[in-house]
Amino acid sequence: MWGDLADWVGAGCLVAGALLSLAAGIGVLRFPGTLDRMHAATKPQVLGVLLLLLGLGLRLRAPADLGMVALVGIFQLATAPVAAQMIGRAAYRAGRVDPALLDADELADR
Repeated sequence: MWGDLADWVGAGCLVAGALLSLAAGIGVLRFPGTLDRMHAATKPQVLGVLLLLLGLGLRLRAPADLGMVALVGIFQLATAPVAAQMIGRAAYRAGRVDPALLDADELADR
């Protein structure tokens, strides 16, 4: 009984994660600015991958597999924000960001 419930919840997490990842991909294609695309690529995509990993963990249930899924999730949480920050800084330095669109320009004097 609990196995069936875990399978259904896992399937729901897989579908929700796939939809969030799809929304992130569509956002990257549709948004006009570099910072808009960066935001669309990182915010829903990280949650989408974590939901996919949660669904995968609920479906697999083996301790070794759960450890590997947890490591992938931790790596995703650690690298996606850092990569987005580096992409944003590089875009700013390359002049691909319109300063008029920024609320606070923290990199102006650097």
